[in-house]
Amino acid sequence: MFYSVPFTPRKVQATESRLKAVYDAAKLGLKGDTLALAAGMLPTEYRQLTQLDPVVEIAASKGKADGEIEMAQIIRSAALNGDAKMALEVLKHQHGWVAKQAISVEVDQRISITGALAEAQKRALTIEDAQIIEPSVQHAIDHIQR
Repeated sequence: MFYSVPFTPRKVQATESRLKAVYDAAKLGLKGDTLALAAGMLPTEYRQLTQLDPVVEIAASKGKADGEIEMAQIIRSAALNGDAKMALEVLKHQHGWVAKQAISVEVDQRISITGALAEAQKRALTIEDAQIIEPSVQHAIDHIQR
């Protein structure tokens, strides 16, 4: 469905009904061109009106603030009535709370020196049965095995 858009210049004034329309649109969270169109103005008319009359910006700011207050009260009420998800969102977004993320890594590895030396000796002897183990290594193996 297409809505007709006015194309003739209109005189823009900050009337009480126009300020109420700006307030209501801002309370819904609308901004910029969307706010202007919802308030019954063209975006250029809205910009012109905000430059000519600072009350228009005050109406938009007040509407935005009142909309935020309403939503904050609803969220707070839900959190206080036991909605854990809402309570968590309030903690995260309003109070900067972050859930702990702990990672615990435990490595339990035991090394047997005697077993390692025995394996080394077994490998050395199986690779070359004729190879002679150095006396200092043989002495260490004998000392550990006692």
